[in-house]
Amino acid sequence: MGSGKAERSEKAKSKGNKNTPLLTNPKPTKFKNKKKHHPPPRLGGSKKKPIPQTKNNQPNNNNNNEAEAVVPPATTSQQLRFFIDEFQSANGVQLSTLELESIKDSSFVELSPQLGGQDVEHLGKHMKAVFGSSWKQALSQGQLVEGNIDPGSPAVLIISTSALRCIELLRGVRSLTKECHAVKLFSKHMKVEEQVALLKNRVNFASGTPNRLKKLIDIEALGLSRLTMILLDMHTDVKGYSLLTLPQVRDEFWDLYKSYFHQRLLQGDLRICLFGPIPNDNELRGKKRRASDE
Repeated sequence: MGSGKAERSEKAKSKGNKNTPLLTNPKPTKFKNKKKHHPPPRLGGSKKKPIPQTKNNQPNNNNNNEAEAVVPPATTSQQLRFFIDEFQSANGVQLSTLELESIKDSSFVELSPQLGGQDVEHLGKHMKAVFGSSWKQALSQGQLVEGNIDPGSPAVLIISTSALRCIELLRGVRSLTKECHAVKLFSKHMKVEEQVALLKNRVNFASGTPNRLKKLIDIEALGLSRLTMILLDMHTDVKGYSLLTLPQVRDEFWDLYKSYFHQRLLQGDLRICLFGPIPNDNELRGKKRRASDE
């Protein structure tokens, strides 16, 4: 009798004690077997964010080379209109009818879109195409020829805004300069005397900034007897400035151009290559309106 009562008492205590776990059919805890909710997949794959458009209606890609590759090179007539507009605007002059007639479409170099974009990686191919069958003799050979190949007189003169950009552009023609090294002509970390010594050899490519180039031409260290093309770097820096828009450098370039290149262009002895995207006609007209309003 006593033992039966004791057992019933223990069972009652067990049922009444909420803290005592049951041995059969235990309820699962909340963190066990919890299924994660996944939203149903979208039809057609993940939705991509639209690529922001630039003012030239081109994708604003952080990779300059990829973005520039889709920009078609400007035609010679587009380059002509742009260059004359910039010349007259920057110098506050109006070219005469005779001068305008002397500067023809053929005074500018039109790059082939089949050879790639207007970036450093394709520059060498563009230069070979411009010089045609004579590219090796003009751009790659390294021997001086008396009466024909003068020392310190490049066939191509690359003009840019900064030392870093000058070096970057020369990287694009590295395959053409194995026998005849290109010459760097800027003021950063380089003395005039060092550059004068370099210009005593044959030079096919020279790359520099306007102020230093003019100084070397003034002292007759940099010659122009072989010069057939000047390549103007039209690419913009991180602040949006280019060779023809960076205030001080722009003024130095036009000073150099008027002193040594303009007459050669009028005579048909020199061609200009605008390397990089240039503003279209609508942007040029907008620029003229803003200038007249000021």
